[in-house]
Amino acid sequence: MHFTFATVIAALLFFVDAASQPTKQGGAMIPLSKRSSLLNADKSVNLEALKSHVASTRAKILRGLDNFEKNTGAPHPSAVKGAQKRDSGPIPLSSGAGFWYGVIEVGLPANTYTVAFDTGSGHVSVIYDFFLPGPSCNYGASHVYDPSTSFTSADIGEPFIIEYQGGENVSGDLYIDIISIAELETQQIFGVASHYPDSFSTNVYPADGNLIDNHEIDEGVFALSLAVSGAELYIGGTNPAMYTGEFAYTPVTVAGLWQVIMENVLGNGETVLSNVGCIIDTGSELIHGLPDDVAALYAAIGGTDASDTVGDGYYAFPCDNVPSVTFTFGGTSFPIPADSLNLGRASSDSSDCIGSILADNSNTESWVIGNAFLQDVYTVFDVDNTRVGFATLRSPLPSTPTFMSSSLFPTYVSSTLVSP
Repeated sequence: MHFTFATVIAALLFFVDAASQPTKQGGAMIPLSKRSSLLNADKSVNLEALKSHVASTRAKILRGLDNFEKNTGAPHPSAVKGAQKRDSGPIPLSSGAGFWYGVIEVGLPANTYTVAFDTGSGHVSVIYDFFLPGPSCNYGASHVYDPSTSFTSADIGEPFIIEYQGGENVSGDLYIDIISIAELETQQIFGVASHYPDSFSTNVYPADGNLIDNHEIDEGVFALSLAVSGAELYIGGTNPAMYTGEFAYTPVTVAGLWQVIMENVLGNGETVLSNVGCIIDTGSELIHGLPDDVAALYAAIGGTDASDTVGDGYYAFPCDNVPSVTFTFGGTSFPIPADSLNLGRASSDSSDCIGSILADNSNTESWVIGNAFLQDVYTVFDVDNTRVGFATLRSPLPSTPTFMSSSLFPTYVSSTLVSP
């Protein structure tokens, strides 16, 4: 079966017929790299970065739910009643913690930019959530997109503006040009900013993006390894060199986000929760669970409430006695390694460590499963069959090529992969 793949930078569910395009045989691999951390130099948790990242995740999930309602005319089944809409407030800025970055090319001749691939933003409706700084921005000639230098660029004749908290905004005009990811190429509408906040040039990047790659490939599948080393995005199939055994598949239960059922949550070997709805989100560093669920889990594994020392929803446990937590998907159990469950010390001199499972509804009545789980499995997003699969990461992982540092390729947007 040939599939018109839609790869985005803020949500992917844009599939179109393009029979005139050539078919891409096999898949394409994009090396990924994570730039920022939630830890201080002494390995204690950076509370300011942590809370900023959590706020960004909440806002992103909310935007996905809001866009679902705009597109369908009905609220998303998992939306919390009374949750704030995107239109009622600006978007929080994020330092980029939790995002996995890769390289794209824009225009002819091509310029290179770095973007973050994220499955948690949902089905977007605003096509200009992907934007680049234009020539009038004070960003350095080699780092901007100048439509006049690309033979394939065309002005759409429409403006755009995106507002961020703190009074920041990005505004400019819409253009269409060639976008390339690995060996895949398409024409895409995006924003060319004439106003670009100075803060974006100092490792603070917008948490949106909508880069769509309409290209014929063999399989409507993309897969991710988010390991600390060997991270990659594979478009058009899976990479057998990155995993062992069979995939444990679970069907998508609610359209608009990669939402599935987690069959069981085990704490110290005992089943604590069953039939837990969850969103698979590669752009979140943590695991966000419903407050009552998370309280029950930490009660079962000996965690203590860290609201007074860290903040509401956080729990801690002794650093020298990290508990055991296992998630079950598709009939297969996947333990969370101690290093992934342990986010870091509460402070430089503390004997308590903060758990990477947070009590927080994130504006949805589902859990949000982020990198604390995903970095230890190989994940496949099967658009053709509307399902998500997990497999055991191969150990050791093969070496993966890496792209050059951010000083050469600054990041302008974050990105999301296809919504189901």
